[in-house]
Amino acid sequence: MALSTRLASPLQPILAALRRAAPGQRRGLSAPPGPGHTLDLRGIFPPLTTPFSPTQEVDYARLEENMCRYASIPFRATQATIELTVSMAEAGADVALVVTPCYYRGAMTSAALVQHYTEVADASPIPVVLYSVPANTGLDLPLEAVLTLAQHPNILGIKDSGGDITRMGLMVHKTRQEDFQVLAGSASFLLASYALGASGGVCALANVLGAPLCQLDRLCREGRWQEARDLQHRLIEPNVAVTRRFGIPGLKKAMEWFGYYGGPCRAPLVPLSPPQVEELRGTFSTNSWL
Repeated sequence: MALSTRLASPLQPILAALRRAAPGQRRGLSAPPGPGHTLDLRGIFPPLTTPFSPTQEVDYARLEENMCRYASIPFRATQATIELTVSMAEAGADVALVVTPCYYRGAMTSAALVQHYTEVADASPIPVVLYSVPANTGLDLPLEAVLTLAQHPNILGIKDSGGDITRMGLMVHKTRQEDFQVLAGSASFLLASYALGASGGVCALANVLGAPLCQLDRLCREGRWQEARDLQHRLIEPNVAVTRRFGIPGLKKAMEWFGYYGGPCRAPLVPLSPPQVEELRGTFSTNSWL
């Protein structure tokens, strides 16, 4: 996937600013793996929101502000996210997150999906991460397809946003002999995923509560399960609010309360109504985040 020079050029000063803000953070995906090892996907990754101006153009200045604030949070890929974006125009991304094809989902059998991903992975010069998000695609990447694809040398792992913990546990268990990493696609089931052996998470809530999610990651890795459970309980309702309940408009509104720039959404998404804003704020307040 290429990035045009028109898009890459405004990101160059953002990358430079981020390096100044966090000169010691060099643990992103841009670091090459050691001999005989693939990229390490352990930790929390924020799927960054795109800030827009009132005219619905990408607001690079606001993006720079957000990235500088995120630099203080121990994400695995804050700096790498920017580096990846800039380098796409020059040398290609480090990893391709490939969502399930779904337009003709009635024809997307397990065999068809295996063939699709195999061809993509065969042709890709970089590792591929499978992405199953049935809430948006209406299609769950079948477990048997995942297990087959996990054997491909250029398929690194999967981001699974379906929330089926039994399925995630089976993926971890059945691929334990492969060089394959399972990532939780939501903060709502992050603790359960870690308990079953997941490597990390790609969580929309990390745009708002990044530090607590990284704390949850650390507590799980240290085996402090009671503290992790208490923290996970406080994250479930806010996560549901900024994903399934209010979506991107809710996520961007919540970012504003925590010092980030959320800004407007692009049409056809519409901003939250005043009652919705109050409901969203109440969700964060009752869980002691505001």
